[in-house]
Amino acid sequence: MSTPPLAASGMPPGPFGGPQAQQAAREVNTASLCRIGQETVQDIVYRTMEIFQLLRNMQLPNGVTYHTGTYQDRLTKLQDHLRQLSILFRKLRLVYDKCNENCGGMDPIPVEKLKQKNQQLKQIMDQLRNLIWDINAMLAMRN
Repeated sequence: MSTPPLAASGMPPGPFGGPQAQQAAREVNTASLCRIGQETVQDIVYRTMEIFQLLRNMQLPNGVTYHTGTYQDRLTKLQDHLRQLSILFRKLRLVYDKCNENCGGMDPIPVEKLKQKNQQLKQIMDQLRNLIWDINAMLAMRN
């Protein structure tokens, strides 16, 4: 019987400290990645709206004197938003690449096949609805 390896702290690793847990933490399912991607896109849209709002409120230097403090503050905010926007686009690219990696072996389903499947499901639901209607009618006649 072997003893478990010690972590850097001198304590044996917990149930979530092994390489399997680290691998599981790295592998996020595609649905979660899509949700993260959707939230990232929403953040990108929000930041872009803020950038346009800042640009709309900035005064063009057309010979009119302006307060340099206000100008510097708005310029700093604009640069910060642009930096955050760049980070969000990089994050979105990583999510996109990971989704493509996870779905790499999957063949896309043609639209016509999806329409055919939807039609089949609709027919089955109609048949079940009619069957339930008939059963309810027979039960009502029995009483």
